[in-house]
Amino acid sequence: MNLLERELHYPLGDTLPAAGEALEVAPGVRWIRMRLPFALDHINLWLLRDSLDGVEGWTVVDCCIAHDEARAQWEQIFETQLQGLPILRVIVTHMHPDHIGLAEWLCTRWNAPLWISSTDYHVARVLSTAGDTLAVVDAAARFFASHGLTDPGAVAKIRARTNYYANMVPSVPDRFTRMMDGDTVAINGHAWRCISGYGHAPEHIALYCDELKLLLGGDMMRPRISTNVSVHAGEPEANSLRLFLDSIDKFKALPADTLGLPSHGKPFTGIHRRVDQLQEHHRDRLAELLEACTARPLTAAEGLPILFKRELDLHQMTFAMGETVAHLHLLWFAGQVRRELGTDGIYRFGAGSAAGQGL
Repeated sequence: MNLLERELHYPLGDTLPAAGEALEVAPGVRWIRMRLPFALDHINLWLLRDSLDGVEGWTVVDCCIAHDEARAQWEQIFETQLQGLPILRVIVTHMHPDHIGLAEWLCTRWNAPLWISSTDYHVARVLSTAGDTLAVVDAAARFFASHGLTDPGAVAKIRARTNYYANMVPSVPDRFTRMMDGDTVAINGHAWRCISGYGHAPEHIALYCDELKLLLGGDMMRPRISTNVSVHAGEPEANSLRLFLDSIDKFKALPADTLGLPSHGKPFTGIHRRVDQLQEHHRDRLAELLEACTARPLTAAEGLPILFKRELDLHQMTFAMGETVAHLHLLWFAGQVRRELGTDGIYRFGAGSAAGQGL
């Protein structure tokens, strides 16, 4: 456990649900944990006891990527953990593959509706059907190149990642129920309030229940690893980090004893302190980048090792590049650095007022 984790509290200690099983963390709320084939090697999913239209059953929150191991674990859960009751509804916090990958399979398997934000539904639908084409990955390669990632090997690997999203999210349901900030979702007689979040996904929805003092924080409120916040080729002028930092401030209004149920990591209390930690983390990284930009103009590729001091594979590097651009953009939008486009077609961020450059 690192120093930051020691400032939080884990009520269940090191207890984890076994594969294919669900562990109760609160009355009517069960924790499922499934393996992922990435550096972030697991995702937490949630079963909530529920009743819809007079039918008793369960609401699922998040789904895992579409792969055989996850389907097999779900089948085991259906057989042993549902008390003979059906899945009534599938809630997805956001459109990333580990959260929505098996949504269509679950919804079809149980004839259950999908609940998700409208923005994330439509982005997922586009990416699962027409995304990651050669044109899309070429745009991503050009975007990274415009920020200094011009290594031919890296560019070739990025251009080779066609169908990356669709391989993990082969389809999404053809209809959905929209969740929006401030909406209340009734689950098993309890009111769960929707809290929107930005910067990590287009329109992430966390859910908070005041009666149970529980926060289903998705990827917006994780206890150990900071959430990736990136600028992408599709929205190259985004101020994603500012959106993220403003979003997590919303969680400071929740009671101090709220139990956080994150998508990665273990259930924890200390959400107020975790918000402070994340704000401090990004403030420190911004200060490091600002100092480096003051010394000489930097591309995002040159700034990447300032933020990420470990060796990165391609999957991690693309996330890290997007996050480095997000940090540089916050400084640029705030007028702390100037962005200039060189004759080589590469953006550099250096000292000087940037007033009027941002939106």
